[in-house]
Amino acid sequence: TVSPDDAWLVLRGLRTLSARLRMHEEHALEVAHWLEKHPAVRTVFCPALPAHPGHALWQRDCKGTNGLISFELAPGTVPEVVDQLIDGLQLFGLGASWGGYESLVTPAHMAQARSVTDWKARGPVVRLHIGLEDPLDLIADLDQAFACLGRDLSVAG
Repeated sequence: TVSPDDAWLVLRGLRTLSARLRMHEEHALEVAHWLEKHPAVRTVFCPALPAHPGHALWQRDCKGTNGLISFELAPGTVPEVVDQLIDGLQLFGLGASWGGYESLVTPAHMAQARSVTDWKARGPVVRLHIGLEDPLDLIADLDQAFACLGRDLSVAG
């Protein structure tokens, strides 16, 4: 059973859920559009983006999106680079709880999770949950973390 305090917290959170989800969507799309243009990013996985191969299905079946996006780095990028990128972020917490208000980051080990796509031939994937922070601050944080890596992402710096 649910305790009275937990039930009250759920009811309290539901009052602002719609507004928070709109902000997650708006902020995530702004970050996703920025990532699409970044030279170190090979692919952005966000069906709400027009360039995504599943965009037509998303338009047909969905009315909005959420704060969860992922991006792929170039094939050959060593795992240490992903670790350095994540360690260089200052505003993103490390974690995979996608329901909160804070922005989070985690490496996505796609080869272990999916068998249809040959992820070993692709680049490493980083998963982001974009929270309610100012998207320009999140973009600046991502930008400085990428800048710390330097130009060659195939070797750890």
